[in-house]
Amino acid sequence: MSEARIIKKYANRRLYDTAESRYIALDDIRQLVMDGAQFRVVDARSGDDITRSILLQIIVEQEEKGQPMLSTRLLEQIILYYGDTLQSFVGTYLEKSMDAFIRQQQVLQDQMESMLQMAPSSAFKDMAERNLQLWKSMQDNLMKAYVPGAGSGGADKKNKD
Repeated sequence: MSEARIIKKYANRRLYDTAESRYIALDDIRQLVMDGAQFRVVDARSGDDITRSILLQIIVEQEEKGQPMLSTRLLEQIILYYGDTLQSFVGTYLEKSMDAFIRQQQVLQDQMESMLQMAPSSAFKDMAERNLQLWKSMQDNLMKAYVPGAGSGGADKKNKD
C-alpha cells in the first residue's frame, strides 16, 4: 500500500498538496475522498494531524448545499453520546453500519450490472412479469380481505352451489 499523501494547512487557511506541489481547496480534498485516495492533513506549523477537522468542514459544506443527509435529530443524538461511556461504541457502531451499507450497495450495483449485461430486455421483461404477478396477488388478497366470497376460490364456490 502506498504512503498517505500529505496535505499541509497553513495559518492563512490555505491547503497545500505536497504530492502535486500546488494549493488546493476543500472540494479537491472531497474529490480525494471520492477517489479513495489515502491522505492526511497536517498543520504546517505544528505538524498536528487535522484530517478529521478538515473532513468535518467538508461535511458542513455539503450539509449546507441542497438536501442535508444528517437530520437535526440525528445530530442531536450523536451529540448526546459525547462524553458518555458509550461514545467509542457509538462511533464504532456508526462506522460499521456505514461499511455494511456501502457493501450492500456495491452488491446490489454489481447484480444490476451483471443482469443488464446478460440480456437487458429479457431482464426487464422478467422483472415486469414478477411485479405484475405480485400486483395481482396483492389485489386478490385485498379482495379476499374486504369482499366476502371474492378471490380465486370464492367465486367458483358460489357458481357450483
